[in-house]
Amino acid sequence: MTADAIASRAAGIVASRAKRAFDIAFALAGLIVTAPVWLVVPLAIRLDDGGPIFYGQPRSGLHGRVFHVWKFRSMIVDADREGPRQAAAGDARVTRVGRILRQTAMDELPQLLNILRGEMSVVGPRALRPGEIETGGHGEPVALEDVPGFETRSLVRPGLTGIAQIHARRDLPRRQKFRYDRFYIRRQSWWLDARLVLRSLVITMRGSWEHRGSSRTR
Repeated sequence: MTADAIASRAAGIVASRAKRAFDIAFALAGLIVTAPVWLVVPLAIRLDDGGPIFYGQPRSGLHGRVFHVWKFRSMIVDADREGPRQAAAGDARVTRVGRILRQTAMDELPQLLNILRGEMSVVGPRALRPGEIETGGHGEPVALEDVPGFETRSLVRPGLTGIAQIHARRDLPRRQKFRYDRFYIRRQSWWLDARLVLRSLVITMRGSWEHRGSSRTR
């Protein structure tokens, strides 16, 4: 191994550990700051329709390893009775409380625990459900794992926020959203992560996540 290769590998390890340290610090700070939300939101969900507080799903993570992610439930209890499908604008399955949660992304607060466990990062590609199906160019069903770019995006931990979550249109095909993810993987840096986190916080404070291009799977 050449000196340049050793230096590059060492720099990569340092960057990875620094990103992990930031993830832990952010998740801990987030849990502390949002502590009141963890008391109010469960009560609001219960009062709204009396159903479960949390909703869990398997997701594909780093190197394709499957982990379980939890959210505050924002849809009716039997929302997936006809099979899982991506939420659309004005989706009738979203509850009254759920609309507020989704507009502010508060439904995703439990994912801070996934970050602490090392299953997710603050910034990265969106965590997708294993076995999701994409429509090919001729209308044929295609497994997401077979869509170009899937393997590349699996080289990093999925993120609570990211370029695709912020900038991609809701109806944009996954294969095109993967381009945003590949761009992030090529250009990832402290500066880019900071910009994406700050942008996400602005969207949250404005309560405009549901009016942006973010993709929401359930």
